[in-house]
Amino acid sequence: MGFIKAFVGALGGSLADQWIDFLTPRKDVTATVGLIEAVKEGTNAGRGSNTKSSDSIITEGSKIVVPEGMALITMQDGAVTGFISEPGGFIYTTDDAESTSMFTGGGFVASTITKSFERFKYGGRPSTQQQAFYVNLKEIPNNNFGTQSEIYWDDAYIGAQVGAITRGTYTLRIIDPILFVKQFVPAEYLQPDAPQFDFADMDNKAGEQLFNEVVSSLAPAFSHYTNDVSKGNRMANIQGDSIGFAQSLGQVVENTYHWNADRGLAIEKVALQAIEYDEDSKLLLSDVKKADALSGSRGNSFMQQSVARGLQAAGENSDGAASMAFMGMGVNSTGAVMTNMQQPANQQQEDPYARLASLKKLLDDGVITQEEFDAEKSKVLGK
Repeated sequence: MGFIKAFVGALGGSLADQWIDFLTPRKDVTATVGLIEAVKEGTNAGRGSNTKSSDSIITEGSKIVVPEGMALITMQDGAVTGFISEPGGFIYTTDDAESTSMFTGGGFVASTITKSFERFKYGGRPSTQQQAFYVNLKEIPNNNFGTQSEIYWDDAYIGAQVGAITRGTYTLRIIDPILFVKQFVPAEYLQPDAPQFDFADMDNKAGEQLFNEVVSSLAPAFSHYTNDVSKGNRMANIQGDSIGFAQSLGQVVENTYHWNADRGLAIEKVALQAIEYDEDSKLLLSDVKKADALSGSRGNSFMQQSVARGLQAAGENSDGAASMAFMGMGVNSTGAVMTNMQQPANQQQEDPYARLASLKKLLDDGVITQEEFDAEKSKVLGK
């Protein structure tokens, strides 16, 4: 048993009458649906020449249409009898020796589906209940997640454990339709007249299980992302890096729950809508940001400006020497120069030439302006 390819492309409704049964997807499919039962146009839309066929039998010679972005699986008594992911029209047959049970069209499922098909296929001519199901191969959006309380992870950028409440959405893809149907979809969705398997349905317990697994994977995913040197160890990158964080989250989910290997599912992208740090983490992040601002060339520039302002203030009050001495503490090269030019507390008189040399050094280094140098020079020379 299997399928014979009839055509590729769209099919006009009038051609449905040429086949005994005419199977198509339901018309009310949403973007978050993962699996739906195929419906017969002969009984659901007034098309086809066979209007009295059994709902549990796919009639020999029936026509099956596979739209873009969908795969079709036929089953008998829970066993897989056929698979198609190549878009087009196909004739269902149980007699043609040259018919095949699998069309993949060379797409992304072609490399993974063969092993699953061989594992679950039915060998022989069906004689009891037969059904056909469409599986969504497109990226499935709007899968929400969120934490009600803080989750904690080790953050390499901050250098400590941080905590936050977070929420967002992720998209997933069914990468192995047969594995998905056989290993994950509950039996209630594989019966005649079954409801749609909708990931967004609040009553879908299987979808709820995925939600819980994603939430429990968030903390290790954050840790994996922020400790990845290639990401720069910055939490700030996450909200603009939907694919990069999806890879971190997907890796944790796969390592823990085996979505790919056991269920034929994969996380594609993640959009974080909010990361709300707890108070301790906010303080840590603020301190780290200040330390960053004072590091490197930016920090040196800041300190030079501070020294220059201190020199100006020192020249405007009688305790200028003591003020400059205080400001010079802890400032690397500039501090050394400043220390050399300060007047010791027990020294009653300073060598004016040494004083002028120190001031000239500060002028040449750009620490003080020409006007400040001239003012200090006048004081040293008593003018």
